[in-house]
Amino acid sequence: MAEDNGMPEARVVRDWLDRFGAALGAGDAAALAACFAADGHWRDVVGLGWRIASVSGAGAVAAALLPAATARGAQGFALDPDRVPPRRVERAGTPCIEAILRFDTAVGPGHGVLRLRQGQDEGASAAWTLMTGLADIAGHDEESVRLRREEPAFERDWHGPNWLDRRRAAARYADREPAVLVVGGGHAGLTCAATLKALGVEALVVDRYERIGDNWRRRYHGLKLHNTLPSNHLPYLPFPRTWPNYIPKDKIADWLEFYAEAMEIDVWTRTGFEGAEQDAASGRWTARLRLADGSERVVRPRHIVMATSVSGTPKLPEIPTLDRFGGAVVHSSGFASGAAWRGRPVLVFGTGTSAHDIAQDLHGNGAQVTMVQRSPTLVVNVEPSAQLYDGIYSGPGPSQADRDLLNQSFPLPVMKQAHRLLTDRARALDAELLAGLERAGFRLEFGEDGTGWPLKYRTRGGGYYFNVGCSELIVRGEIGLVQYADIEGFEAAGPRLKDGRLLPADLAVLATGYQGHGHLLPALFGPAVAARVGRVWGFDENQELRNMWMRTPQRGLWFTGGSFSQCRMYSKPLALQILAEELGLA
Repeated sequence: MAEDNGMPEARVVRDWLDRFGAALGAGDAAALAACFAADGHWRDVVGLGWRIASVSGAGAVAAALLPAATARGAQGFALDPDRVPPRRVERAGTPCIEAILRFDTAVGPGHGVLRLRQGQDEGASAAWTLMTGLADIAGHDEESVRLRREEPAFERDWHGPNWLDRRRAAARYADREPAVLVVGGGHAGLTCAATLKALGVEALVVDRYERIGDNWRRRYHGLKLHNTLPSNHLPYLPFPRTWPNYIPKDKIADWLEFYAEAMEIDVWTRTGFEGAEQDAASGRWTARLRLADGSERVVRPRHIVMATSVSGTPKLPEIPTLDRFGGAVVHSSGFASGAAWRGRPVLVFGTGTSAHDIAQDLHGNGAQVTMVQRSPTLVVNVEPSAQLYDGIYSGPGPSQADRDLLNQSFPLPVMKQAHRLLTDRARALDAELLAGLERAGFRLEFGEDGTGWPLKYRTRGGGYYFNVGCSELIVRGEIGLVQYADIEGFEAAGPRLKDGRLLPADLAVLATGYQGHGHLLPALFGPAVAARVGRVWGFDENQELRNMWMRTPQRGLWFTGGSFSQCRMYSKPLALQILAEELGLA
């Protein structure tokens, strides 16, 4: 795209920032609206308010942004010289100038991302997207907290407690209460706790497994992450550069255990969270924990963060007549290896990623495998097609922090636009495979309005498969396929099909997914809290994931989860909101 009147990118951005700042300073909503394209968007990630929300349309943006910026005392919007400089890029098929900004607020420094579209129909440069975020709370930034925590260069009392003694004593919480109780010690809970600790907020993580990482160790033998190393780093402690692109489950498990220790996260394993009630006057929870020895411990945090993930509790669907089946039945979460099923017939219910991986593992171990498809499924080759959506993390370029900020800055409508284009590209790349699957009777779909797998994850938590070879086995008939609708019912020996055939089976693996974040709320917090919070995950009226990484309608109850990259990107906004409440700022 040609430069605007010969101006370099930085000058174009500064010109826009001058107009934007003048409109804010004058409180002129009309002038502010004129800074945005008619279909422009503003996404705020705790930058100008204590929430995560998006607004679309120039007039609506101005109406929402002006009072928020005024209330937060936002000013001094400028290019950030310490970040990647403004550059011409194409996002969602749209050429634009992309720039990382900094600004000041009464709470602390902010950062943001601006994208400008230029063209005759726009007149002066117009903002297509603007994202505002809070970088830190003044006086409580990570470096200030680190320096306050710094110990003397050497111990003067050689017989007093050393660092390890103090660390072990602090983790017992014998003489105080944690400010935050984090339920779940997977990557979601650990990234949350690590960020809270970096900001000086004490958090206790409880996990029901014997060791941190067991939620990965206990899963099926051949499991690996299906997206690549650059998008999966944890905050403060990235994976070594020598690691493989696709990380095996046991490597992840060991790293999570190491991460918890290296980041000095307070963790109680073999500890179950049995529920909590909140005292309305004090705002503290009475949380009941079941310890490894069977005893109960009560803690009284001000905040509870549910980090039980979108892949936590198994979903066990009602399958009529399955109780008549004489073979073994196991959910995918309890399936470890296909080695014990060599030469035996096995059914795998489901056609998502876990179902395919388990079917492939069984096939590789010599089992006779048939997959049962219950609904159409999106299939995409793991390379290169599935990785297209993580393109912002590929190749040389900006730092990880810059890439995360850029990734965080896309409002939902732009994300959908981009994903439709990427899905079209993936379908073209995978055309031969997809045609073969359809010939084998496999029913395909490509996400809502053709937006592909990432938005399926954000709405359903699954419903897709990254092909690492199982699809070819289906195409060649080495793994059988039947449609659930073609099953008449189950008998002791296996399902009887509607055409009269019996499908013998010794094992049925239910790869039927996991419950969402909110399904345990009534049991753990009571029906009133569950009703107050409402749905968790999936998109809300503000174009954001419901109740995720932000204040919920229930004071002191928070949620985190999702992919490694989501947990990394949103751990800081979540922690800043909790810190703000601890400081009385929110």
